[in-house]
Amino acid sequence: MDSTVSDRFDTSRFEASRNRLASLAYRLLGSASDAEDAVQDAFLRWQAADRERIDVPEAWLTKVVTNLCLDRLRSAQARHERAAGAWLPEPLLDGDPMLGPADTFEQRESVSLAVLTLMERLSPLERAVYVLREAFSYSHAEMAQILDITESASQQHVHRARIRVAAERRRGGEADPASARRVVEEFLAAAASGRTERLVALLTEDVMALSDGAGLAKRLLQYNTPEQVASHVRAGFKPTPAKRRLAGGSPTFHFALVNGSPAVLAVVGHRVVGAVAFEVRDGKVASLRGIGAAGRLTRLNEAWRQHEPDAPVIAAW
Repeated sequence: MDSTVSDRFDTSRFEASRNRLASLAYRLLGSASDAEDAVQDAFLRWQAADRERIDVPEAWLTKVVTNLCLDRLRSAQARHERAAGAWLPEPLLDGDPMLGPADTFEQRESVSLAVLTLMERLSPLERAVYVLREAFSYSHAEMAQILDITESASQQHVHRARIRVAAERRRGGEADPASARRVVEEFLAAAASGRTERLVALLTEDVMALSDGAGLAKRLLQYNTPEQVASHVRAGFKPTPAKRRLAGGSPTFHFALVNGSPAVLAVVGHRVVGAVAFEVRDGKVASLRGIGAAGRLTRLNEAWRQHEPDAPVIAAW
């Protein structure tokens, strides 16, 4: 095999793993753009490597991408940005290959905005073992090789990560998609009509809302009681000329699935200007995460432009 044919063959081997690697990097970093950068860096290392000495390319690439992501998580810039208190994961429209494996409940949950947010509280190493174990079912022996730790250390890190995520996680299993949609649509109708008491009735007692303030807040806005959440949502959905100017027009509101969860997208023309993702438990809203920063909506917008949406839930705002 001449060098040109060999390079093409090796490139195709990398491309066969690209979606899996991107899904791994996205779970580790919570950012699609950062995940793409990590995978591209891995490709450059793959091209520069002595590939004839790589026995299992998939394992080699997994190790490279994981450690590139760990370097990013440990960097001073990343620590500063995430510690600043204004960080939320980048939402992805369902069907995006970067969401990766979704055969099991654990795999689906590991890519939810709720768990991606909670994983910010883990150390980079705890985050890595949690993702490798829960989303990709790697054994402790395999994780020890990927992360250059012992199997015993891998087991301890997984145990600690699971405890820390479970301690913060508010969930009651997966909601039926059709039922979740009905709850979200009813919630949206109450928000648009100004029926605050109905909003409160649609919230669990332990409801929590996080928002980046349409991308304007320096720190995340958090609300922890049904009354606080209802008041914030009602104020947010109340149309004003200033909000229309900020959005670039009068948005329509569409139901969608984002990271496996029911969501409402605010759309002006063909551009998503805001996303609110919901968790539904026992027929009520248990959490909301509002994302309006344009930089966090880039990939979702790319997918939305290729998407055939249903009729808007709210057509005039």
